[in-house]
Amino acid sequence: MTSGRSFYITTPIYYPSDVPHIGHGYTTVAVDALARWHRQAGDDTWMLTGTDEHGQKMLRAAAANGVTPQEWVDRLVGESWFPLLKTLDVANDDFIRTTQERHEGSVQKFFQALYDRGYIYAGEYEALYCVGCEEFKPESEIVDGTGPFEGLKVCAIHSKPLELLQEKNYFFKLSEFTEPLLALYAENPDFIRPESARNEVISFVKQGLKDLSISRSTFDWGIPLPWDESHVIYVWVDALLNYATAVGYGSDPETFARRWPAYHVVGKDILRFHAVIWPALLMAAGIEVPRGVVAHGWLLVGGEKMSKSKLTGIAPTEITDVFGSDAYRFYFLSAIAFGQDGSFSWEDLSARYQAELANGFGNLASRTTAMIARYREGIIPPAGEETDGDRVIRETVASAAERADAAIERFRPDEAIAAIWTIVDALNLYITENEPWVLAKDDASRGRLDTVLYTAAEGLRALAVLLSPVMPIATEKLWVGLGGDASLGRLQDQPLRDAGRWGQLLPGTSVNALAPLFPRVEQAGDERPGAAKA
Repeated sequence: MTSGRSFYITTPIYYPSDVPHIGHGYTTVAVDALARWHRQAGDDTWMLTGTDEHGQKMLRAAAANGVTPQEWVDRLVGESWFPLLKTLDVANDDFIRTTQERHEGSVQKFFQALYDRGYIYAGEYEALYCVGCEEFKPESEIVDGTGPFEGLKVCAIHSKPLELLQEKNYFFKLSEFTEPLLALYAENPDFIRPESARNEVISFVKQGLKDLSISRSTFDWGIPLPWDESHVIYVWVDALLNYATAVGYGSDPETFARRWPAYHVVGKDILRFHAVIWPALLMAAGIEVPRGVVAHGWLLVGGEKMSKSKLTGIAPTEITDVFGSDAYRFYFLSAIAFGQDGSFSWEDLSARYQAELANGFGNLASRTTAMIARYREGIIPPAGEETDGDRVIRETVASAAERADAAIERFRPDEAIAAIWTIVDALNLYITENEPWVLAKDDASRGRLDTVLYTAAEGLRALAVLLSPVMPIATEKLWVGLGGDASLGRLQDQPLRDAGRWGQLLPGTSVNALAPLFPRVEQAGDERPGAAKA
């Protein structure tokens, strides 16, 4: 089942010294849902995530913990980052670590090529550096310190003093790419999404770009430059290369040709690295630029961006232990307009879980299968003559499937879920209006009851397929409950762009007992972890 269309999508590679919080989880499930959708639609799909393991911050943390940098990153990735993927039911195709040989060797090849092409030169560099950001800070992000840091220059993001670094570095001629980048943004308006992110990048590039320091010589935890091993490649530049090295750049030309270029989904705070520096590096190397860079907003808790230092970071397991991974995925992908900042609150999560999942979708699934069991001995009946009300359901399903696919193409999972949810609402209303429990009491209404039960079940068939990229566990249970696996094959094999075609569920199929897809969480008003159990 492949359309031959390549769809390669990446998360940022995460810095493993930070413990994963719900913001990391948000990016990862968004990319996973988009990848699952395209995979199930038959596109040649590849999803990459991973960790960025070099740099001074990692070196210092390892030293403080009395271990080597490699031992330190192995521990962090093993204890925190691999488990995150299981917690959130992420079906990534690959996980790259920048300490892997497949990455390090290919990064050296890339920079040797840039050097040979005349885009790299040696120079002196003096600037204020933030170890927390692993970045030389632009003027706009340098502020005067207060309190204990009075009289010092501090990082606007970390509120910690900056270090004045003076060293010989190698520089990339980024300044030569001001016009080529502006031409790229003009020719491909979708290269950066959403529009607010695009406008911000364009105005930044229009001010003119400065050459970029791409090496460090004061520490050795990094990838050595091939022509000068006293220097290691600047951690951010090394990290960007992961998107290419993971799919065979420098090692497997055939795979690279098949997969590249990629779509990158990133938080807006790292947008410039991905939308300015990365395409410029690729242009300099003579490699095709990415297909697009999609920036999402920040998750705010209590009106603030999450941070470890302010203790606003929430671990994904705090949510999944109570509500489950499907609810986590559904909530973050539906409640926040993708591309804009969104606020998280336990109250909102609990209310949506109750109203939309337990009472809306879950209850619809339970009562439909229960009515087929009660009134038709567990066998899906054939539909009879169609009424206007039945046709509305059929048209709603077709329209929702089409609109959801178009929304996914625009990188708007929130709009896709909203389109699919019109089916949930329409079916709940349909059952209320048609009152199958009343029809069941009248033998003359037998044919009508068959039609109502078939229509509800077939609508659920479409919902199971359309929602499977968002909620893989609940939809699998529903699929088995509808007898879909026995009659139509595995859920993940159902072609997603065909989900809206009516009449796929076969009359005569046996339904199975369905436990609640979204069990009630005990106390809706007190949702802090530990206070409620599913």
